Amino acid sequence: MTASVLSCTELLTLIRQRDTKQRQLIALAAPPAAGKSTLAHQLVMALNQGQNECAKVIPMDGFHLDNRILTERGLLTRKGSPETFDALGFIHLIKRLKTEKEVIIPVFDRERDLALAGAEVVQEQHKILIVEGNYLLLQREPWQQLHALWDLSVWIEAETALLERRLIERWLGYGLSEETAKSKALLNDLPNAYTIINESRPADYILKDF
Repeated sequence: MTASVLSCTELLTLIRQRDTKQRQLIALAAPPAAGKSTLAHQLVMALNQGQNECAKVIPMDGFHLDNRILTERGLLTRKGSPETFDALGFIHLIKRLKTEKEVIIPVFDRERDLALAGAEVVQEQHKILIVEGNYLLLQREPWQQLHALWDLSVWIEAETALLERRLIERWLGYGLSEETAKSKALLNDLPNAYTIINESRPADYILKDF
């Protein structure tokens, strides 16, 4: 079955119509630089507007392995690839979020390039969780254990040329030279993007032109 294509406004309406007697886990999946984090936070701001806080962003990036571990495993240059995350730890968190009222979650600090444990709290009132990440729909073990846990899944579609430009601009924004920025984008980030595009299962809905 072909997934329906939504606008941002239609997606927000769809989420608002969900039954929140039970906590809703909305998976927002896409390649790097497609706009996952930006959209996730925009959705949460809109959902929380004019009422008690009911929605929260859950970032997959909080489960990045530390650079020391990546160095020991020879994976530092592949940071961001599936094997550079604590996938089982992330799956365990999602299972806890399905059943527990309060859960402490880690987040990723891009400026310091490290994950911060115990950085935020998901509380009982947070009935809508926007889970954003690259590998939420990946059809590899152990990632595919996540598929049955989503109440709704959304894929952000973006042209690879746009992703490449944004990825290079991202690294330039961290003060890297143009040569180094291009190298990081083309030799690591884009291969990761192709893995995500080619090996993810279809989402319930597709968001284009975000």
